[in-house]
Amino acid sequence: MDIVKQIEAGLERGDHDAVRALVRLAIDRRVDTASILEQGLVAGMNVVGERFRSHQIFLPEVLLSARAMTAGMELLKPLLVRDAVPGRGKIVLGSVWGDLHDIGKNLVGIMLRGAGFEVLDLGHDVPPERFVETAERESARVLGLSALLTTTMTGMGQVVELVERRGLRDRIRIIVGGAPLSEAFAREIGADAYGFDAANAVERVKALTGAS
Repeated sequence: MDIVKQIEAGLERGDHDAVRALVRLAIDRRVDTASILEQGLVAGMNVVGERFRSHQIFLPEVLLSARAMTAGMELLKPLLVRDAVPGRGKIVLGSVWGDLHDIGKNLVGIMLRGAGFEVLDLGHDVPPERFVETAERESARVLGLSALLTTTMTGMGQVVELVERRGLRDRIRIIVGGAPLSEAFAREIGADAYGFDAANAVERVKALTGAS
């Protein structure tokens, strides 16, 4: 098994020590940086995401693989910058104003990072202005809005309206998610997509950005 495949397998196992050592070895051997990222780390997390979505594995296993992904990326990121390897884009993520729940949002962030996106997590209780200003300043491609309370869902519509008022609607896509939401609600407020769980949210973000 070549070293990139070993990285993929180690990430699927959630073995962060092995992934770190293998990525370092691949770098020492001058393996193509993009191959280490896409065919090693991202490919492994794609498998983890599929297994999670089909209930073959559960959150603890996903977190172990995310830890392994982080270990590999710490070594790889300076080389990605040096070699100008294009990423999949920036995603601004947060729970809307008034909502302090963030477990589901955090899981979405983990899986988006595993899929190769740069995630700017604003945390919880995020005002509409902060979402939009961060997305504009960072040239983010997608805004991801989370809510667990029916009383805070209206804040999502306020974010969509603010994006439209600032003339950014053709540059920024918006995905919403959370227990009380639905596809119909997403359409009603003008969002581009609705993610019913973390794995589905990643697939929807990939579709919105044209990522494979």
